[in-house]
Amino acid sequence: MLARNRFILLVVVGAVLAIVSLSLQFLNLMPTTPLGEEQVPGRGVRTGLGKSRKRVIPVPHTEPPELDPIAEAYGYCNTPNRTEQAWEGHSPADYTLLSVQVMIRHGDRYPLYSIPKTKRPAIDCTLSPSRKPSHPQLSAFISHMGRGELGHWESTLGSVPRLPNHSACEMGELTQTGVVQHLLNGQRLQQAYHRHRLLPGDWLPRQLWLETTGKSRTLQSGLAFLYGFLPDFDWRRLTVRHQRSTLFCGPEACDCPARGRYLEEEQRRQYRLRVGDARLEAAYVDMARALTLPPRQLRASNPVDSLLCHLCHGLPFPCLQTPGGAVAGEKACLTVQQFAEIRRQQLDDEADKRRTGLYRKYAVLAMHPFLNRTAGRMERAARAAGAGGAKEAALALSSAHDVTVAPLLSALGLEEARFPRFAARLVFELWRSPPGPPAKGGGGKAPGAGGGGGEAFVRLLYNGEDVTFHAAFCRSHKRHGSRPLCPLKNFLSFVRRDMFASLNASSYHEACYKRPG
Repeated sequence: MLARNRFILLVVVGAVLAIVSLSLQFLNLMPTTPLGEEQVPGRGVRTGLGKSRKRVIPVPHTEPPELDPIAEAYGYCNTPNRTEQAWEGHSPADYTLLSVQVMIRHGDRYPLYSIPKTKRPAIDCTLSPSRKPSHPQLSAFISHMGRGELGHWESTLGSVPRLPNHSACEMGELTQTGVVQHLLNGQRLQQAYHRHRLLPGDWLPRQLWLETTGKSRTLQSGLAFLYGFLPDFDWRRLTVRHQRSTLFCGPEACDCPARGRYLEEEQRRQYRLRVGDARLEAAYVDMARALTLPPRQLRASNPVDSLLCHLCHGLPFPCLQTPGGAVAGEKACLTVQQFAEIRRQQLDDEADKRRTGLYRKYAVLAMHPFLNRTAGRMERAARAAGAGGAKEAALALSSAHDVTVAPLLSALGLEEARFPRFAARLVFELWRSPPGPPAKGGGGKAPGAGGGGGEAFVRLLYNGEDVTFHAAFCRSHKRHGSRPLCPLKNFLSFVRRDMFASLNASSYHEACYKRPG
């Protein structure tokens, strides 16, 4: 009886399996006939293969997702309400930090333009620790700025206000958000470099370099950054230096005829792309109609600047009261969709700029003087450390604009980097390895470094992210597991010769004065 039951069970199971197999074949989920031919990678076509039991799932080809203009705009705002991972100060064990050079873009500011027939954004530019966003050091920072007359000020900087101070912001004025952004920036770097003792307690005036343009927003941003990095710093040891050019080229190297030509070509490219964008034109027409303005007048007011301010500060987009509308008192308002269309075109322009390469040529000539000074400071610091001398310019801070940071990123070959947000920072770190034999592949000692002082290396960081091996001067350098940094000699060679290759020149002077054609 038991054997018969087992036999019946086997028959039932076999029948079920047969039905399932037939169903799968009918639904074409499991091919049961030999495939006529199959492409074998690297071996051409193979025919007459046996039965395949694999289910083949095609992988569709997809393009990279487009950036969301609104999400990108919020990133540009850089609202100080989130934590940020910062990789400054990280190095292999036993490496010594010799110097840090930082270029920052000023923090959040009031618009430089106003949209006709609309109210200006209602923002208070005085500082109040009780108003958000705030910072634990804000009250002490305000108090410390009141003693600024003890410092040394180049040119007319002494007459520039050290704090934003208008209850109704003036055009381009730094906001409290901008101050807090740079207090946070300075604090992050203070935490990153504290264990490296970058600046000793008895630091000398030559060990700290601060330079800024003459705009109040860059001066105030630089002071906020410095206070976050070095709270209650001694004003008497500080000299604030004035850069007259937004390119930070200094008085001796600003003249470069070819730079102007490349900039004009780049501006023509921008214009052609903009006027050929039908979606952008339609958005401007809609906006102009809502505000009863000629489209040309609206374009001239650069509305994206004001709309960004509304977005960053959580303000409703501007409206126009229209007593003559279809409904009495009806409001015509600018919309997020219109703003998104303008930002979309700006992102398209960034992509086109990378493709054409005109901006890169301009950027190389625009930022070489600054990079040359940066390289010179690094070289001197490496030599002084190798000889056992005191540090020179342990911290150099340049407080600048988007028209400074953007070409600097391009000149360094960081073409994929995002356009500088408010309070963006670019950091150059100089490190020295422990004494010992050179690494395989040759890091090379820094020019002038002492015999027992190890080798000099560079790290480059943008908004806290290590971008060293994305930069043109170190992209082809072979990384080593024990020394994942870039030799200083690579950076020096790039600044003094290699960066001019795209201009068919071997020096800054030749590239600037070479005749076109």
